[in-house]
Amino acid sequence: MKHDYQLTAVARTALGKGASRRLRRANERVAAIIYGGSAEPQPIAIDKPAFYKALEDEAFFSSIINIDIDGAREQVVIRDLQRHPYKELITHADFMRVDATHELTITVPLHFAGDEECKGVREQDGVLHVLANDVEVSCLPADLPEYLEVNVANMELGDTLHLSDIPMPKGVTVVALTHGEDHDMGIVTITHPDRGTDDAEGEGEPSSDVDRTDAENGGEGEQV
Repeated sequence: MKHDYQLTAVARTALGKGASRRLRRANERVAAIIYGGSAEPQPIAIDKPAFYKALEDEAFFSSIINIDIDGAREQVVIRDLQRHPYKELITHADFMRVDATHELTITVPLHFAGDEECKGVREQDGVLHVLANDVEVSCLPADLPEYLEVNVANMELGDTLHLSDIPMPKGVTVVALTHGEDHDMGIVTITHPDRGTDDAEGEGEPSSDVDRTDAENGGEGEQV
């Protein structure tokens, strides 16, 4: 079931790091910006409680989000989060507008199912290694999946599943596969306990979480 994320915000007229700092001290809203599409970038301040609650949900990062800005609605996806270097605070958020008629590119998480029944682990004493936790896809907003499920129940010792093995919903494309077979990286493999995952990891690098870039580095970055 798809989540319905609703956030409330107000337009921001005072911009810059100083204004963002004052906004944080008030502890009621989070500075953010909405960009993309034909409209001008819109600096906003999001109501903090609902925003922080939504951030606890993995699906929030791969869902269409409705933001009410002074009574006007925008449909967006989250593009970046910036965190305070040592406090558990979001200092800034970037959102991108979505258009129902245009495809968007976004990272969605992989959910691995069937590990308890996996033949290569239960019967052949193999070790299951996840090589990628998420994947970049392209689709229309209406077709956006919150996650992609990969079933590993039938995998045997020595098997590796690749991007091309992911069952894809209608209208959804794995971006890497549009660049050719050389980009069909491994996402999960089963190896002997005494062996590493060097061979499988050579086929691709594990992905990181959508927040995501600058957020994980703890930097505040450029803000408006």
